[in-house]
Amino acid sequence: MMNILQKIKHEFFKILSPTVFFFFAFNIVAITNALMLREHGIKAGSILGATILALIVAKVILVVDLMPFVNKFPDKPLIYNIVWKTFIYVLAVLLARYLEHIIPFLRQDGGVIAAHRHLMQEIIWEHFLAVQIWLVVLFLFYSVLFELVRVLGKKRVIKLFFGLE
Repeated sequence: MMNILQKIKHEFFKILSPTVFFFFAFNIVAITNALMLREHGIKAGSILGATILALIVAKVILVVDLMPFVNKFPDKPLIYNIVWKTFIYVLAVLLARYLEHIIPFLRQDGGVIAAHRHLMQEIIWEHFLAVQIWLVVLFLFYSVLFELVRVLGKKRVIKLFFGLE
């Protein structure tokens, strides 16, 4: 029983950092998106949606980070892994956002090609790109922090940032 509780505690603390980071990050994106869409009378996603997405993305990142191709450049300067991981994360989120936007058109139009065409006509590209830029910056920042912790260690990073021991 104690072993199971230790495993749950370990997993909880492992997912806590990315969840908190993406909770704030995705809520910033959700607020930005809501403000941009308000002028067009379009209602955007909620804080609850951003929170659920933060939980999902945090878990996906933890799973993806276990894959051998993610830490492709462990012995090179940090910028290699930072750019590589940012690219992987952004690509995954771009795919997820595409699917999020195309699903309503799939229901409406019936086929993938028709739904894709409808999406390309209906999407407000400026807003889509603005959110995507936010996500690139946020994933870049996350990757920088992750790599610093990997190289320097969690205790040293906390001490450097907050002066705590």
